[in-house]
Amino acid sequence: MKLAWIFAAFVFAWRSSGTSHPKPSCRYPPSQWCRSLEIAIECKVQKQCMEVNATRPDGAVPPVSVKLYYESLCPACRVFITQQLFPTWTMLQDIMTVTLIPYGNAKELPSVNSPFTCQHKEPECHGNMIEACVIHLTGHSAFQIIYCMESAANVVSAAQPCLQLYAPSVSWSSVDSCVKGGLGRRLMHANAVMTRALNPAHTHVPWVTFNGEHTEENEDKAMSSLFHLVCQLYKGVKPPACTGAPVRLNRSFC
Repeated sequence: MKLAWIFAAFVFAWRSSGTSHPKPSCRYPPSQWCRSLEIAIECKVQKQCMEVNATRPDGAVPPVSVKLYYESLCPACRVFITQQLFPTWTMLQDIMTVTLIPYGNAKELPSVNSPFTCQHKEPECHGNMIEACVIHLTGHSAFQIIYCMESAANVVSAAQPCLQLYAPSVSWSSVDSCVKGGLGRRLMHANAVMTRALNPAHTHVPWVTFNGEHTEENEDKAMSSLFHLVCQLYKGVKPPACTGAPVRLNRSFC
């Protein structure tokens, strides 16, 4: 499940050496090959998974906690998720945790029919609630689904196919019921409460906290190279991926 870059490396090695790729009967993507012994056996990667487990960091050292406060249709948020947060998590998920809070600059209103208003209008409110429901219902697969949605041309329209791709056991009807019912509103209210509780208060999105704290210095570093910052903040033995050179990107906000 973790250190996806290692899986990619040995898949490439197998292909380069002429050895066949795991048989089509393996139903799981490389990122999940070491999620359990059963999956490793089915995908014929027991030896590789043992090697991966041997490189994992000391469990006594806490991972870097990254929380993203964002909006589903904010262009800057979409860039940060797709170009910084998800790639960093893919490489460093052994030493970091990610919490997504879709709400951002929305406002909660005393209205039964329209309890929220959003910076990018009603479609964004709808997208925020879909993503809140997806996060609640799909567990470990949630971030992959959110990434799939945020990297699509139309975030809202991509929700159902992204769900089917990464969490086929979760029905779209359950997400739709959440969005249209009381659960979705309760989830959005909880996100509103968490966002309003930020100290210092957020002034834009994406707004990122590290281990519960937000500083301008860390924000600057995160927007240019989140990967490098997570490696820097982790207090344990650095994983091999952290020895790579950081890639700096331009920053933007909503």
